[in-house]
Amino acid sequence: SFSKAKHPVMTQTGGACFIRTDQLDGETDWKLRVAVCCTQRLPALGDLFTITAHVYAQKPQMDIHSFEGTFTREDSDPSIHESLSTENTLWASTVVASGTVIGVVIYTGKETRSVMNTSNPKNKVGLLDLELNRLTKALFLALVVLSVVMVALQGFVGPWYRYLFRFILLFSYIIPISLRVNLDMGKAAYGWMIMRDDNIPGTVVRTSTIPEELGRLVYLLTDKTGTLTQNEMIFKRLHLGTVSYGTDTMDEIQSHIIGSYAQGSSCQNYSLGSNTSTAASSKTTSSAPKVRKSVHSRIHEAVKAIALCHNVTPVYESRAGANGETEYTEADQDFSDENRTYQASSPDEVALVQWTQSVGLTLVSRDLSSMQLKTPSGQILPFIILQVFPFTSESKRMGIIVRDDSSGEITFYMKGADVVMSSIVQYNDWLEEECGNMAREGLRTLVVAKKSLTEEQYQDFENRYNQAKLSVHDRSLKVAAVVESLEREMELLCLTGVEDQLQADVRPTLEMLRNAGIKIWMLTGDKLETATCIAKSSHLVSRNQDVHIFRPVMNRGEAHLELNAFRRKHDCTLVISGDSLEVCLKYYEHEFVELACQCPAVVCCRCSPTQKAQIVKLLQQHTGKRTCAMGDGGNDVSMIQAADCGIGIVGKEGKQASLAADFSITQFKHIGRLLMVHGRNSYKRSAALGQFVIHRGLIISTMQAVFSSVFYFASVPLYQGFLMVGYATIYTMFPVFSLVLDQDVKPETAILYPELYKDLTKGRSLSFKTFLIWVLISIYQGGILIYGALVLFESEFVHVVAISFTALILTELLMVALTIRTWHWLMVLGEFLSLGCYVASLAFLNEYFDVAFITTVTFLWKVSAITLVSCLPLYILKYLKRKLSPPSYSKLTS
Repeated sequence: SFSKAKHPVMTQTGGACFIRTDQLDGETDWKLRVAVCCTQRLPALGDLFTITAHVYAQKPQMDIHSFEGTFTREDSDPSIHESLSTENTLWASTVVASGTVIGVVIYTGKETRSVMNTSNPKNKVGLLDLELNRLTKALFLALVVLSVVMVALQGFVGPWYRYLFRFILLFSYIIPISLRVNLDMGKAAYGWMIMRDDNIPGTVVRTSTIPEELGRLVYLLTDKTGTLTQNEMIFKRLHLGTVSYGTDTMDEIQSHIIGSYAQGSSCQNYSLGSNTSTAASSKTTSSAPKVRKSVHSRIHEAVKAIALCHNVTPVYESRAGANGETEYTEADQDFSDENRTYQASSPDEVALVQWTQSVGLTLVSRDLSSMQLKTPSGQILPFIILQVFPFTSESKRMGIIVRDDSSGEITFYMKGADVVMSSIVQYNDWLEEECGNMAREGLRTLVVAKKSLTEEQYQDFENRYNQAKLSVHDRSLKVAAVVESLEREMELLCLTGVEDQLQADVRPTLEMLRNAGIKIWMLTGDKLETATCIAKSSHLVSRNQDVHIFRPVMNRGEAHLELNAFRRKHDCTLVISGDSLEVCLKYYEHEFVELACQCPAVVCCRCSPTQKAQIVKLLQQHTGKRTCAMGDGGNDVSMIQAADCGIGIVGKEGKQASLAADFSITQFKHIGRLLMVHGRNSYKRSAALGQFVIHRGLIISTMQAVFSSVFYFASVPLYQGFLMVGYATIYTMFPVFSLVLDQDVKPETAILYPELYKDLTKGRSLSFKTFLIWVLISIYQGGILIYGALVLFESEFVHVVAISFTALILTELLMVALTIRTWHWLMVLGEFLSLGCYVASLAFLNEYFDVAFITTVTFLWKVSAITLVSCLPLYILKYLKRKLSPPSYSKLTS
């Protein structure tokens, strides 16, 4: 019951603290949260309790990325109004990572964002269990019909309803009660095998009810951050329009930076690169050095802009034994590189700042109002932060206005996505093309620009900006309008490319799943550009496929037009944002799902946890196919619980997803083997096991039916007491259960030819067709066994029981041998063990068997003859079937 929105009113480091939100939105990085300004000016902590103030907050809602409110202090004259936004809030389920907080609780219990975004888990039932339930219902119907037919043939004489119930009891073996026990034991065995598999170490099976689902999946819905990617960013490329620097040429940038500051410091001028380049010694006035200098100053400007335009804070780890107090006092003097780590709301920003550090310009300290950079020579450059415009999904850019402390120059820096920045920067001919090139390599691109402001321009801007921030209606629109007045004709500095590293073997795994006929949907809370980048670099979108980006739609008409535009495209990947998805589902749910299901892949970005679960449910309702969801953070839990089969990955974002999932794996690449090998085996084995148990009950009921009809429809049991108990348990249990060890394809083959998986999703291993075949086999065998025994028996009725029962046991053992595709030593052991048990028990069961008769040769040849007639035709049929229409996998193994 951690409260929901807390307002940080006072914190240790100048009114700011960091929180971790990984259990809410899946992002692992720290986010900066700011205190209410007017409470920061109080002299002591205790004064907080003496002021009169109130907070106005909007009603509870699900959106974790927005909050609007105002803070009003009434005891001052005039009363102070301050606006509150998401950056003043701490949601429940987030963790304060550094600093201390005093807050006001706004939402509690069911009103908290995290609770509003969770759903109740459902009980998962596998498709195979549902199919077997249908067959069991059919068997029950058959039982009733058979009993009624028997009574009708008797002629409804006497108390016929009493006979009806006697027949129902006699034939009750038709209903496979031992099926559930056998299947549950089988499922436990599959789970044990999965956990023992050395090729996928660390895999945990958390539910024993649905291992067969792994073999029937058609849709795989996966999270991006931490599942497909490692969430580790690496700076790969800097492009200045005329020159491009890659990882191998970063040392050139370093020498430029060292050079520019070496010259700059000699002239006591470290503001602008253009000034430093003029301050350089002018030995020659030829054209060549001028070009080189312009590149020189542009590199300097670009690196400086990247080092200043961000929301990153350096955090210093205190030395061993130091407490929290020293951590901060020490940070003031000790800027050594060893114990500095950077924290920011996005890993991209950290990558950029770490890169500027590597080329010589280091961010050493930052608080709400100032920032300090360190040059290669160790000199400190102080900057005052005047305004920060944070990144939002609508604006797709962030800006900062800083004043250089030494020269007093005010500069507005901005960086953002190429889509929005191209209209803000001055005209140029290279930006669009280069962004396209980087995006094709799977790099995330950011465009960096700047604008110098005079003191008057800035003052005018500040007044309008503060005015807009206080309005209660359409606040965000008014603020955006004021900021946009600055964002005109900015000077384009550079284009950066950052790579988000993929998890090990993501590409081959996705390739394998696609070949297996599984459609992959990527649902992420991340930005559209990032999601598209990862979809390309992970080969979720194959090279020759188009990507159709679904334009943002707000109402029914726009959605209609966009869907029509999308309908005309063929074989292309769909990329859609959460908001547009909401609109489409509201008006055109059926049409949208139908179109999306035809796509080879779908990417949904900016999805809330609830939306992820909603997409899963949509697919289940509209397609009726099996879905699998995988993720690694708390924000994926509702999706994992909603899917037919949930897979959690133990990752950086903690264990919340893996604990809520049905299967927990340690790496994304393990899913290939989990589905292709274990999913296939579990489904095939359970199908064989289920049908064999049904056959076992049917065959004995057929014998009972034939027996009763021969003896004038008497409701007398054929086998008494222990024989029936032994039949279902000790005599046949081991061989039947050993079907759990059977496999039709070697694991290597199953992984090499993922196309084999497609056959499983059609559900042909267990269907009414295969069920009817087994029913016919049971009727044929049961009929032959009892009829043969009646024909061949001479004097005593006891002989019929002995002959037919022995033949029955042998037939069952031979049928198991017929069903098995790959032998295992335990299967052979099970067969012989059961046979041994039966032979041993013959000596004890004197009341059922005439021991003198059993030991005669006549008994042996009669049993052998009957068994041969009941099994040989099936062996011949199986041989012919394998010759004439072999299964697809046998073509690969031969």
